[in-house]
Amino acid sequence: MARMEPIRDKKQAKKLAEYWLARGHFRNYALIVLGVWTALRVGDLLRLPWEDAYDGESGAFRPHIAVTEQKTGKRKAIALNRQAVQALRLLRPHRRNAYIFASNRKEVKPISRVQAWRIVKEAAKAIKAPDLIGYHSLRKTFGYHAWVSGVNPVLLMDIYNHSAYETTKRYLGVTQDDRDKVYLGLALF
Repeated sequence: MARMEPIRDKKQAKKLAEYWLARGHFRNYALIVLGVWTALRVGDLLRLPWEDAYDGESGAFRPHIAVTEQKTGKRKAIALNRQAVQALRLLRPHRRNAYIFASNRKEVKPISRVQAWRIVKEAAKAIKAPDLIGYHSLRKTFGYHAWVSGVNPVLLMDIYNHSAYETTKRYLGVTQDDRDKVYLGLALF
């Protein structure tokens, strides 16, 4: 299996999501938006029920979603930012116990990991993104752009629940171009 890369160009990341928005596929659009903005693994994102993000009694989105990660068993709260809430608003919950990324089939279950991968790959191909873009690229894109904007890698390590800095460094997708920007852009004198 090829190693997935983050989407380094913000415009390309936006085009990836907007591919589905332009076609009226709001679930697929929201999948990409939340995949980037929550930095959750695909299994954790797909298992999210509406009640974790939306309070049906008050008719408002919750400020945070609480997730217990399948891989680590760790509990975390993720703030829902403006972009995530806007994407979710397009979907509107159907039932309290329904999944946000529900399958179109009759069973009450989320879309599969394979379907999530297909959604990202179709959009990536349509916008002529590099071949190394898949679902995991969304999680990595969050970290890459947070790091480029100055977020401390130790905080990203905590967000990702990584136990080793080397893992986080790989996620960030640091390239020679990134190193060159530091060498050429730093003014000490």
